Amino acid sequence: MYIANNYVRAKSLEEAWELNQKKNNKIVAGNCWTRLGHGNIGTIISLKDLGLDKIESDKEQIKIGAMVSLREIENNKEILESFGNCVQKAVESIVGVQFRNLATVGGSVWGRFGFSDVLTVFLALGAKVELFKKGIVGIEEFIEMDYDRDVLVSIILPKKGLKASYDSVRLTKTDFPMLNCCVARNGEKMRVVIGAKPTKARFFDCDFNEESDKIVEQFVFGSNLRATEKYRKSVAKVLIERNRRAVM
Repeated sequence: MYIANNYVRAKSLEEAWELNQKKNNKIVAGNCWTRLGHGNIGTIISLKDLGLDKIESDKEQIKIGAMVSLREIENNKEILESFGNCVQKAVESIVGVQFRNLATVGGSVWGRFGFSDVLTVFLALGAKVELFKKGIVGIEEFIEMDYDRDVLVSIILPKKGLKASYDSVRLTKTDFPMLNCCVARNGEKMRVVIGAKPTKARFFDCDFNEESDKIVEQFVFGSNLRATEKYRKSVAKVLIERNRRAVM
C-alpha cells in the first residue's frame, strides 16, 4: 500500500495537468492497481469533478470519458448496438463486478498493460485517444508512446460499421488472460489483434480469407508463468478462427 501526503480534486484539466507535472504526484482513477503499489506519493490527483464519467455518442462516434467505469461500458446499449458484444466480452471476465464498478476506462488504457483485454478490443475497433495537451491520436500510436505527464481525457470509438468479435483463454474465468484476440471485419478486409502474448497487443491488417497460419506468423509470442510461447502460438490460431467465424 502506498502513502500519500495530499489529495486534490482538480477543478479543471489545466489544474490536473499542472499538478501532474511534479514527478512525485500521481493521477488516480479507480485506484484498483495503484493501491497495490508501494512508496510515497506527494499528491493524489482526482479527476472526479471534471465530468469525464459520461458516454456520449452521435452518428460518427462514441466518446467514452476517462472516468467511465468498465462496468458502464459493459452495459452500455449504444456500444452494444454499434459493435455487438465484443466490448462486453472483453471486460466481463476482469476480476468481478465490484472491481469493474471501480476500474476506469482511462486507467485501463493509460497503463498499456500487456494483459489488457480493453486495449485489445479498442485497437481492433480503431479507437482514438484524446490527450489534454497532445490532442487526439490513434490508439496504435498511443500504445507505442513513452509514458509522460499528459492527462488522458477520453477514448473515441469511430462508428465504421465494423463487425467485431473478441475471445480469450484463461486459466480461470477471472484470471488474467493467457492470450486474447479480437477480429474486426470491414467488408473483405480484416484487422486481427492479439494481446497478452504476454506483451501488449499488436495488430495485423489483412484480407478476410487470409490463412490463420500466415496471420500468426506476423506476431511475436513469449513465455511466462501462465503459458509458453508454443502454447500461445497454437491458441492464437484457434482464437482467430473462432472470431473469424463470428463475423462472417
